[in-house]
Amino acid sequence: MKKVLVVIDMQNDFIDGSLGTAEAQAIVGKVLEKIKAYPADRIYATRDTHGENYLETPEGKSLPVVHCVRGTDGWQIRPEIARAMPDAVIVDKPTFGSTALAELLFEENKKETLEIELVGLCTDICVVSNALLLKSFMPDNRIAVDPACCAGVTPKSHEAALLTMKMCQIAMEGQEQA
Repeated sequence: MKKVLVVIDMQNDFIDGSLGTAEAQAIVGKVLEKIKAYPADRIYATRDTHGENYLETPEGKSLPVVHCVRGTDGWQIRPEIARAMPDAVIVDKPTFGSTALAELLFEENKKETLEIELVGLCTDICVVSNALLLKSFMPDNRIAVDPACCAGVTPKSHEAALLTMKMCQIAMEGQEQA
């Protein structure tokens, strides 16, 4: 069994940029500790990636806040996080969940069974979307989320997403399983 870490969207715009929150800022140190607990070759990361026309897209019309535009400072992974995972496989994704990430890990799982842990932002949008995609691609694998290393748009929506994931058999790292 090979345990891998997926770091979801730890980008400047989600931490202290256009969509930043105090809760996102508060998990940076915990995410750094988590990254350091994994071998360098077992870390994957996603990067929310939009074009200059973001506000014209269906997502942009629903969330009219320009963020994570390719090449901008806000699109970059937080510098200390990026330095902690120099060998990470980074997957740019145009929307909440990444089928490219799920397909990549599904192929890796054929070589050796994976146990996948997710951390990052935002619990209630991109973390939950990717956790459920991974569970759909690999229903028999242990897929887990560390709630202490995630933050949602609001504390309430963070908790709702954790409950949704628990109901879909996503394990909660650091918590007793029922």
